[in-house]
Amino acid sequence: MATTINQKQNFLKGIIKENPVFVMLLGMCPTLGVTSSAMNGLGMGVATLFVLLMSNIVVSLVKKQIPAKVRIPAFIIIIASFVTIVEMILEAFIPFLYEQLGIFIPLIVVNCLILGRAEAFASKQNLYSSVIDALGMGIGFVLALTFLGATREILGNGSLFEMKFVAENANTFILFILPPGAFIALAYLAAVFNKLTIKT
Repeated sequence: MATTINQKQNFLKGIIKENPVFVMLLGMCPTLGVTSSAMNGLGMGVATLFVLLMSNIVVSLVKKQIPAKVRIPAFIIIIASFVTIVEMILEAFIPFLYEQLGIFIPLIVVNCLILGRAEAFASKQNLYSSVIDALGMGIGFVLALTFLGATREILGNGSLFEMKFVAENANTFILFILPPGAFIALAYLAAVFNKLTIKT
């Protein structure tokens, strides 16, 4: 019973208490670079979730076979293998998203969220705990990027998931779909998220 409660807490921790974007401020490069729309945020979030989950699984399974001296390079190779799979799948089946995300897909390899979870958690825990941790952190990342992208798209373009809901000539805050808007939107969303979730 206690183990089940701990696993649930670990899962929710990545979504709320230790949200990678709004609380821990990890993976800022894709967070700020690709979230000009909800679709881009969702696509990058799901790609990162897949890589995080699969790399945590592999690291947890082979951790005893990896010598301590080459631990980090081995983790990077594992992560890079799954990033390559994601890149090939996107290019083959979702080319429009592949073009939108561009260079940020290969940069998932050096995302500190993924390498950090592999090093700090998966390399020290069993398979089940590593999967729960990856799902919690990954879903938290997906929700944060999608919400940030949706906010920027609504304010900057008057649309959501590319569905326009304002008139073509209506005034929008174009700043929010430009790079400076990413910092502004993230700052406000992080402040609101922490106000709602952190007990004072």
